Amino acid sequence: MKEQLLIFDLDGTLIDSRADLAAGVNHMRTHYDLSPLSLETISSYIGDGVHKLVERSLQGAAVDLEDAVRINKKFYFANLTVHTKLYKGVRVGLRKLTEAGHKLAVLTNKPGDPSRAILRHFKLDHLFVSILGGGDVASLKPEPEGLFRCLAEAGVEGSNTWMVGDHYTDLAVAHNARVKSAFVRYGFGEERGVEPDVYFASFPELVGYFIQP
Repeated sequence: MKEQLLIFDLDGTLIDSRADLAAGVNHMRTHYDLSPLSLETISSYIGDGVHKLVERSLQGAAVDLEDAVRINKKFYFANLTVHTKLYKGVRVGLRKLTEAGHKLAVLTNKPGDPSRAILRHFKLDHLFVSILGGGDVASLKPEPEGLFRCLAEAGVEGSNTWMVGDHYTDLAVAHNARVKSAFVRYGFGEERGVEPDVYFASFPELVGYFIQP
């Protein structure tokens, strides 16, 4: 296959971060004497940035949102990789993709600094031409600003670019930027009626698709 730019989402696509994100949310809720939420409930709130995660996790509570975000971020940023792990096949697969000549980037709605810290922890940050998160550009996915910046930094045209993720925001940003999209079924996001160009059941399946002769 011709060399492509593959732009990956982070949470639910490269890493399973649910347990650490849930710990941050429940630490914040405990601060306000609120009972903890289940992992399943918190997972359903992930994907639209930290403000939305905290807002959804405090529905019905009379709490200052900005204060709650600050408490959540302070705890989570100090505990990024306690339980977080790479999905099966990601470490080897990313290396295979780069060896095949593809360029890689990350575009996530998670704040940029912890996103880069997580990828440094797993010693994968050097594989990406860009690692962009919330705060690095003015808007979050599905707005296309971050994706356009990835294109510019990689020096690749949109016709040779894919957005890969597990959430409707990944599919919608691909549509808005007029690039191809891939949906990974193993993540914890939702399509919400936005159709991708292709589905993958596992990361090794994705790798096989992009390094086929």
